[in-house]
Amino acid sequence: MDDPLVIAGKEFRSRLMVGTGRHRTMDEMVESVEASGAEIITVAIRRLNLDNPNEKSILDYFDWSKYTILPNTAACRTADEAVFIARLARELTGSNWVKLEVQPDPKSLLPDPIGTFEAAKILVDDGFVVLPYIHADPVLATRLEEVGCATVMPLGSPIGSGQGILTLEEVKIIVEQASVPVVVDAGLGVPSEASQALEIGAEAVLVNTAIAQANDPAAMGEAFKLGVEAGRMAYLAGRIDRKDEATASSPTTGAVQTVAARSG
Repeated sequence: MDDPLVIAGKEFRSRLMVGTGRHRTMDEMVESVEASGAEIITVAIRRLNLDNPNEKSILDYFDWSKYTILPNTAACRTADEAVFIARLARELTGSNWVKLEVQPDPKSLLPDPIGTFEAAKILVDDGFVVLPYIHADPVLATRLEEVGCATVMPLGSPIGSGQGILTLEEVKIIVEQASVPVVVDAGLGVPSEASQALEIGAEAVLVNTAIAQANDPAAMGEAFKLGVEAGRMAYLAGRIDRKDEATASSPTTGAVQTVAARSG
């Protein structure tokens, strides 16, 4: 099926993006990414040890000719910090793509809508392809699209919580209004939740902890791959309408009568 995900004019076969944090070992990280079929991989630039250029980092474990690197600004508490890290990431990786995160509270890790908007305007003007992580706020999503963001990435629930999509109704509104890809990011715990996101029209999902912390990360990576594929196929197929009453799936006219019916 010719149905690519298109972000900033670039086509991808996979609608599953994956993160590189919280993996127990580098081998598990690589195996799970390969099993997931993902083509976009996020890397937290602030968590790299840039003081020792000889130390092997996450960047050294992948063949970047096969993947699109998506540096993120995780752990940045202000717009200024996020802009600085995005520019550092561009120098380090050569990529002008950035997953924008501004998180003032290190405990909740919830995104700052004002800081995110301010940083997004600066980075778009600076030539970045900006993929902002936000609350499931339809108004903010529209404003970010208007300033030139390549996607909007509403959270399903808090990062790493595994609570699934608690913001389903808000995500539906964002999907209905957006003309850029909507990527559900954060809180997904199992593949059925990724499938649900795609079923309602989200273009993609981003998953990290649910894969990295699974008992078998490679198997979970593959499971999320299948869940995303099923969800997208279901969306394109078109679900039936919900009804208040039952509707028989077998015909009720011309049916064989029972003995009791004939004797009556």
